[in-house]
Amino acid sequence: MSAIPSVTQLDLDGDRVLLRVDYNVPMEGGKITDDTRIQATLPTIRYLREKRCRIVIASHMGRPKGKRDQKLSLEPAAARLAELLDTEIVFSHDSVGEEVELLAHDLQAGGIMVLENLRFNMGETNGDVEFAKALARLGAVYVTDAFGAMHRGDTSVSVVPGLMEQAVAGLLVAAEVSALTQITESPERPYVAILGGAKVSDKIGVIESLARRCDTLLIGGAMANTFLKAQDINVGTSKVEDDKLLLARRTLERCAERNVKVLLPVDFVVSDRFAADAVPGVVRSIPDGKMSLDIGPETVKLFAAEIAAAGTVFWNGPMGVFEWEHFAQGTRGIAEAVADAKGYTVVGGGDSAAAVQKFGLADKVRHVSTGGGASLEFIEGLELPGIKALKPLRRG
Repeated sequence: MSAIPSVTQLDLDGDRVLLRVDYNVPMEGGKITDDTRIQATLPTIRYLREKRCRIVIASHMGRPKGKRDQKLSLEPAAARLAELLDTEIVFSHDSVGEEVELLAHDLQAGGIMVLENLRFNMGETNGDVEFAKALARLGAVYVTDAFGAMHRGDTSVSVVPGLMEQAVAGLLVAAEVSALTQITESPERPYVAILGGAKVSDKIGVIESLARRCDTLLIGGAMANTFLKAQDINVGTSKVEDDKLLLARRTLERCAERNVKVLLPVDFVVSDRFAADAVPGVVRSIPDGKMSLDIGPETVKLFAAEIAAAGTVFWNGPMGVFEWEHFAQGTRGIAEAVADAKGYTVVGGGDSAAAVQKFGLADKVRHVSTGGGASLEFIEGLELPGIKALKPLRRG
């Protein structure tokens, strides 16, 4: 993929910048429980402030469907950003309108304003051109660091850039594209991909794509159950997508045709019920009446050996219900193996990104993506609307 236009290529000096970010952060009781996505935008914000830019920050939060919902307000995100930057930030209680435009025009050099949740307006999700024009009036330059939303067709992601003279990637998006391009176009061999999570159906496209590129595919999590059952291996009461058994069987056949080694779990942490306080047990084969909730220690060793020998590692999806301590050891073991790997390592957002954060290993991975769905679609080879909307830099 050719390099995308970057904010570092612009001649900025006091410009008003509409900065689209992804502050769709997890909240509990009105408080942010993980500010990773906010922290990830700090380099771009600091860069813009060094250029004396006046910064208008726009983001969505949740799915309020055009209605105001205080639980989905971006005010806590604005407050957290103010803490991280140790500066005052203007918060606008709306995202468009005359009052918002006045606030944007009154910003001083280096000043920051955060707009209220874009999705409080129906125009954000239905491609409304008038809403897009109203947003475009808030800045002279469009910069996006919203990688986690770039696979969506939201108005601020796919329509607004086309209305502005300059529309470029921020430092975060440029880093995301660079890392994902490296593992799709020029990976060091051997290339090991690790896939987990619940559903085969969510990842069949990326499995197909990886089967054309990687040397070894390690499959864990609940999705492994479907692959195991497709080979007539008993999985007890474990979660299985029965309507995807044929698809799983064909995927395994295609991998064999391409000489891609596929490794599935050889032992399991099981219990008789799906609960945090369920009693765990390690088995080599899953008996009737039991369900697999994590990969076992022998599987961790098997997978870790492949990861240690890899030149490139891509990981997306947990190996079990890592939120529960009894069933977190498989995911922890894979996270540690990825952190210790000498090859180029990328964690593809979502729950796997949350896992490396939880286990304190994020800084030992070469790249942790802020967008699970976006990173998977990029690897699958799909064109992301948010990247397509960016404009080549004008010359001369």
